[in-house]
Amino acid sequence: MRIFKALPDRAVTISLALIFVIFSRGVSNAQPRIGFGVHIDPAVCWFTSDIKKVSNEGSRPGFNFGLTFNRYFTENYSFSTGLSLIQAGGRLVGQDTAHLDFTSSPVNPGIPVVYKIKYLAFPVGLKLQTNQIGYFTYFTDLGIDPKIVVGGKADVKPLGISDENARNELRMFNLSYHITAGAEYSLGGTTALVLGLSFENNFMDVTKDIGDQPGDIISHKILSIRMGVNF
Repeated sequence: MRIFKALPDRAVTISLALIFVIFSRGVSNAQPRIGFGVHIDPAVCWFTSDIKKVSNEGSRPGFNFGLTFNRYFTENYSFSTGLSLIQAGGRLVGQDTAHLDFTSSPVNPGIPVVYKIKYLAFPVGLKLQTNQIGYFTYFTDLGIDPKIVVGGKADVKPLGISDENARNELRMFNLSYHITAGAEYSLGGTTALVLGLSFENNFMDVTKDIGDQPGDIISHKILSIRMGVNF
């Protein structure tokens, strides 16, 4: 049974490796400064599949609400972490009849199954930022996000199923990478408004392959607009 999807392209892999190389070299010379922030990010979420028998059927709205913490080891580099609650989802359609754990009725080919998933995520990464230019500082943040599924529901409208508990169809743990870029607008001191764009992609299969379900790897992708305040 496969759980992991194919690794991201070489550029992303190298970027993630650099996080730990730069951090390990810089932390020995650190003069620690701690920053923190809050954010709420509206998002668009969708699935991808590695087989033709199961495919994505449109996107779903979502959000990412969380706290960020940055430990600066130089003026422009910091080790980033935090805690996020992510509401995400997507639609899947199969070419064969499917038997799902949350309903006794078979799901016929072409009927979309809508999943609504809540993740608790613990992002870890490296933030790189420019010197302040006028009131603006530009940044990028690269890292990985261990996740725990804390909620999962499903809709199958043609079968009259709405907000049915689908936790047994979902894997409890996942891991993704994130790439975030944007700008901070200084309000004075260390306080700044944050606006950016973020992309997130899971490494691991989102759904379980139960019974006669096809052996697929479903990946979750999330594109969000970062809106927050740093202190």
